[in-house]
Amino acid sequence: MPGWSMLARRAGLAQLRPVSGLRRVVRGEHGQAAAEKDDEKLYEHHIPTSTLQKLILAGGSALVGLADPWRADMVAVSGEVTVSLATLKSIKEKMLAEDEGKAVLAARPRITSSILPELAALPPNTLGYHYQAFLAKHDITPDSRAEVSFVDCPDLAYVMTRYRETHDLTHCILGMPTTMVGEVAVKWVEALQLGLPMCVGGAVLGPLRFGPKQREQYRKVMPWAVEMGKKANFLLALHWEERWEEDFEQLRRELQITPAPSFT
Repeated sequence: MPGWSMLARRAGLAQLRPVSGLRRVVRGEHGQAAAEKDDEKLYEHHIPTSTLQKLILAGGSALVGLADPWRADMVAVSGEVTVSLATLKSIKEKMLAEDEGKAVLAARPRITSSILPELAALPPNTLGYHYQAFLAKHDITPDSRAEVSFVDCPDLAYVMTRYRETHDLTHCILGMPTTMVGEVAVKWVEALQLGLPMCVGGAVLGPLRFGPKQREQYRKVMPWAVEMGKKANFLLALHWEERWEEDFEQLRRELQITPAPSFT
């Protein structure tokens, strides 16, 4: 499999910077001018790329991601370079159709590890307490998520950022572990609600890597995941920051989320 330096050269991205696994300075035949002109960057972490560069990055990140599904940096890049602005605009419109979604897009809150001590001090029945406990149990930190870099619109880059930063909240509210089966179940919900190519691909292709035990677990949980994707409230429109103190089970009922069948 070609190394990333070769893929980067082919894409005109000759210099790599390893920040959160994959951050790039655009250089070379196709991208040098874009990298040297700050005014072509649309937001802080934006990396201007051509359609050709995005295609090469999509192919390379997909290959690495299929070989190693735990490479979150490759999954992140693939998600950004394969999604169309039209899809992100559609998600934004769905957020704007709800009051909480409008508030999120106006305030643009960010979820970082700085809030976790405060959440840990909340009563055990609250969303905030459940969320920080979920992160601790699975040894996850919100700060591990890579910054969005390849979406060529500041507003839509935030939509992708919001999806990325609330992914673990989706796991938490659905009661799904971070195992491969749990991840595919969450991808079904996200695919049906958002239509992001990376989510659709994860939902459809993820089970191809399952062993016999995982396939049995998947048969139990997959119908429920599809039902939640169709029935549950639009989760990306939730202003989670305003709901940390709400009762976890009551919130799940409000969002029309029913408990998953036992599959472990």
